[in-house]
Amino acid sequence: MWLGTAAINLALAVMLGAFGAHGLKQMASAQQLEWWHTATQYFFWHALGLLMLGVLARTVPAFAVKTPFWLLQLGLIIFCGSLYLMALGLPRWLGAVTPVGGVTMIIGWLTLAWMAFKQS
Repeated sequence: MWLGTAAINLALAVMLGAFGAHGLKQMASAQQLEWWHTATQYFFWHALGLLMLGVLARTVPAFAVKTPFWLLQLGLIIFCGSLYLMALGLPRWLGAVTPVGGVTMIIGWLTLAWMAFKQS
């Protein structure tokens, strides 16, 4: 499940990046394109992180990745989703939600670090 979810995220990151570079370019402001670019960058890098967690789950089954994985996935949805929605013209108040996603991703990575230190 972990590898499949990561692979779907990576495919979505490529598709959304392509849409931003080609489809959105003609109808979005510079600010909206910047939001889209930021969302896509975070989406891609964190999806790679999720892929690494999936590989870790397969190679070291004793290392539990469930909590960090879901925190990162939720953070991705909130952070990137709010930026994508604003880039598509939805209200700017969604920007107030964006940091919640960022904090959720940070907590996910810190949870992974804590678990790694705990097992060493």
